[in-house]
Amino acid sequence: MFRKMRRFKQQISEEECFSLLKNEKRGVLSIIGDEGYPYGIPMNHYYSEKDGKIYFHGAKQGHKIDSIRKNNKVCYTVFDKGYRKENEWSLNVKSVVVFGRISLVENAEKAKKICSDLCRKFTDDEEYLKYEIENSLKNVQCLEIEIEHITGKLVNES
Repeated sequence: MFRKMRRFKQQISEEECFSLLKNEKRGVLSIIGDEGYPYGIPMNHYYSEKDGKIYFHGAKQGHKIDSIRKNNKVCYTVFDKGYRKENEWSLNVKSVVVFGRISLVENAEKAKKICSDLCRKFTDDEEYLKYEIENSLKNVQCLEIEIEHITGKLVNES
């Protein structure tokens, strides 16, 4: 169902793909938007090794939520900051592309855990986390991607 990578010599292992998802903080969520136009949104994410899903949080209403309700097929792309080899100008970048199905998390306790895990990816300030959970959780819609296909590669920009 999913295409094989054309530039297979640049492909990274599935283990490296999941490591990138776990360690990087941001990516671009691509969905089918209004009138069939692609809609790509920069998002913070949390990858759970426990259940193999990618989690997000955001507003309860808007273009993203409307689009997800119409079509739950998504693509999520994450890439690292890259590195340069000594005496070279080109950047070497690892990227991961995930295809899957996204859904709204309706369970309040699960949403609280997702928001907590996501927050801890950015800070260890437990007071901040407690404040945000108490004051903002009621306004948050959590989302989860069930991964159907994942692939990644290392690209040299030269």
